[in-house]
Amino acid sequence: MKAGKIIVILLIAALVASFFVFDLNQYFSLEWLKSQQENLNAQVAANPYLAAAIFFGVYVVVTALSLPGAALMTLVGGALFGLGWGLLLVSFASVMGATVAMIISRFLLQSWVQKRFGKRLKAINQGVDSEGAFYLFALRLVPVFPFFLINLAMGLTRLKVSTFWWVSQIGMLPGTFVYVNAGRELGQLDSLGGILSPGLIGAFVLLGVFPLIARKILDVVKARRVYKGWNKPESFDRNLVVIGAGSGGLVSAYIAAAVKANVTLIEKHAMGGDCLNTGCVPSKALIRSAKLAAEVNKAHELGFNTASAEVNFARVMDRIQRVISDIEPHDSVERYTELGVEVIQGEARITSPWQIEVNGRALTTRNIIIAAGAKPLMPNIPGLDQVTAYNSDTLWSLREQPKRLLVLGGGPIGCELAQAFQRLGSQVIQVEMSSRLLAREDSDASDIVMQHLRNEGVDLRLRHQAERFEMLEDGQQQLIAKQLDDDEYTVIPFDAVLVAVGRKPNTTGYGAEELELTLRDNGTLQTNEYLATRFPNIYAVGDVTGPYQFTHVSAHQAWYAAVNALFGTFKRFKVDYRVIPRVTFTDPEVASVGLTEADARAEEIEFEVTRYGIDDLDRAIADQAAVGFVKVLTVPGKDRILGVTIVGQHAGELLAEYVLAMKHNLGLNKILGTIHSYPTMAEANKYAAGEWKRAHAPAGVLRWVERLHRWRLGR
Repeated sequence: MKAGKIIVILLIAALVASFFVFDLNQYFSLEWLKSQQENLNAQVAANPYLAAAIFFGVYVVVTALSLPGAALMTLVGGALFGLGWGLLLVSFASVMGATVAMIISRFLLQSWVQKRFGKRLKAINQGVDSEGAFYLFALRLVPVFPFFLINLAMGLTRLKVSTFWWVSQIGMLPGTFVYVNAGRELGQLDSLGGILSPGLIGAFVLLGVFPLIARKILDVVKARRVYKGWNKPESFDRNLVVIGAGSGGLVSAYIAAAVKANVTLIEKHAMGGDCLNTGCVPSKALIRSAKLAAEVNKAHELGFNTASAEVNFARVMDRIQRVISDIEPHDSVERYTELGVEVIQGEARITSPWQIEVNGRALTTRNIIIAAGAKPLMPNIPGLDQVTAYNSDTLWSLREQPKRLLVLGGGPIGCELAQAFQRLGSQVIQVEMSSRLLAREDSDASDIVMQHLRNEGVDLRLRHQAERFEMLEDGQQQLIAKQLDDDEYTVIPFDAVLVAVGRKPNTTGYGAEELELTLRDNGTLQTNEYLATRFPNIYAVGDVTGPYQFTHVSAHQAWYAAVNALFGTFKRFKVDYRVIPRVTFTDPEVASVGLTEADARAEEIEFEVTRYGIDDLDRAIADQAAVGFVKVLTVPGKDRILGVTIVGQHAGELLAEYVLAMKHNLGLNKILGTIHSYPTMAEANKYAAGEWKRAHAPAGVLRWVERLHRWRLGR
C-alpha cells in the first residue's frame, strides 16, 4: 500500500476514534439540542457569521467521515438559522462533505473493491454507465440507501467528481428543504403544547410523504424525457395488448382478462409458442418413447430372459404431433376468447408507445407486453448451410431417422435430444467445446450424466470446436473439428446435424428498433426490476428479456408484468428471482434451485454441503434406479437452504419440496419433521435433511443424555 493511502487511513481512523473516545456523539441527539436550544440561539444571535462557519465546517467533517448525526444536524440548521440560511448552509455543506467522502472512497478503495467485488457492484456500475447523472439523481431524490452509503458507493464507480457534485446539489435539495423546514418548526417548540401546532405537524407530515412525492416527481420527469416526440392519444381502445402467445403472453392475457381489463393477444405463428409446438412438449414426448426403448434394452436386469421392440421412427414422430394436438386446446384461440381475451392472428408492429398495427388495423392501448420469445441460434460456421442441419424448431419435421446424428452443443437441449436419439437407434456424436456437458451445473452432476450417455453409446467429443462443415461429391457429410487440447483436427462423418448451441431472443420485426428499446450485451430486451422497458408502459417477459429461458419463469414474469401494467399507477411489484428451479430431462434427470457450489464460490458466499446418495434409497434400489444424489447447500451452522441439486430419476418432482421450502423460508429441520410416504423417491429429501441433522447433533448434550440413560439403568 502506498504511503499516501496509509497516511489518509491513519488520519481518518484518528478522527473517527476521537469522535467516539471523547463521546462527541452525545452532542448529536435531539435531547441535547433541546437542552441547549436557548444557549445556541443566543450564540448565533451574537456571532451569526462565526456560528455559521463553525456549523458549516462541522457538517462537512461529519458528512465526509460518514459519522452519525448528519440528519440531526440538518434539523439543527433549520432550528438555528431558519429556513433560508439553514437551507443554504446545509445544502452546500452536505454536498461538499459528500464529495469529500466520495473522493476518499475512490482514492482508498476503488481499484481494490472493483477487482474483488465487481459482480456485487454490477447493478450500480450498469446504472452509472447507462444513466450516469440521472441514476445518481434518482438515488438522491428517493434514497434506497442512506446517503453516506451512496457517497461511498459512487466513489467506487467511474462517475466524474464534477457530475457527482452538481447532481447531488440538485438531487438533495428537495430532501434538505423538508428536513430544514422540520428543524425550523422543531426549533420553535418551547412547550409540549407546541407539539400539536399546525406548523410542526405539517413539517413532519411533509417529512413522511416526501419519498412518495419525490418518487412520483421522478417518474414524471423520466416519462417526459422518454416520451418526448411521441403523441399520446386522448383515449384508448384497450388496457393492454400482448405480443406473442407463448407461455409469457398467454399468462399475461389470462391475468388481464381475469381482472376484467380490455386485452388483446396477438400471435403471428401458432398459439402456445415454442413450448407447445417445438420445445417442452415435443421433446418430452420424444423422451418418453426413448425411455421405453431403454427399458426394453435393460429388461434382463428386471428378470426377463428376452424382450424386444422395433422402433418405428415415423410413428414416434407422428405420436409427438398427436401429443401437441391433445394439448393445443389449453392454449387455443377458442379458450382464450371464452376467457374474454381478443385474440388476433397476425404480425404485430409497434408504431408508437401506445399504438400497434396488425392486419391493417391500428390499435391504441395504454400498455404493451412484449412476449416475443426466442429462436434457436444458428452459428456462423462455414458450410453449415450446405449440409442437412436441424435445430430444436425444425427437428420435428423429421420422419426418417438419421443413422448418424451429430449433436452440436452440450447444454440441456443437446443432452436431452442426444440421449433420446441414441436410445431410439441413431448413433449420436455429441460435440462440445467445454471439458464437460451441462456447464451450468456442478461437475459432480454433469459427470453422472456424461457417464450414462457414454454407457448408452453416445460418442462424446469434448474439447472439440466445430471449424467447418463439408458436403463431399458422393453426398457424404462431415464436420472438421479442432481438438482444443492438442490443436489437431479430426473428421466426423454424419448423416444429419442437430444444432443446439443456445437461443437468440426475438427483438426485431415488431417495432422494437424504431422505438429504440435498449438491448443488453446478450441481445435481450433490457427491462427494470418491474419488467418495464425504457418506456414505463411497455413491458417484456420471457425469453425475449431473460435472464432465464424457462417456460415457468416466463409465466412467473407474466404475473408481475400484467399487474404492473394494469395497476402500476397505484402499486408496482419487483419481480422475484430468488427461487428459480430448473430441470434437465436426461436419464438421470438433473434438477437445481438456488445456488450451486460453483455459484457460491464465485459469489464468495460461505456454505456447507450435505449430501445423500440415492443409491442407498429403498425405492431407488427396487426400481433399478439406484443412481444419483441429493446435495443441499446451507448457511454454515444453520439449516437455512441456499441451494439444492438433485440427480436421479424423477429429480424434477423431488425438487419441488425444496422450492417450496426456500420460497417460504423453511429449513432442513422442517423437511426432516415432515412425514414422507414409504417407499417413495421423495424419502431422499428426508434422508438428506437427516444427514444434515446428524452432522449438527449437539455432542455435549448427547453425552449428558447418555449418562442419564446409564444412571437410569442403575450403572
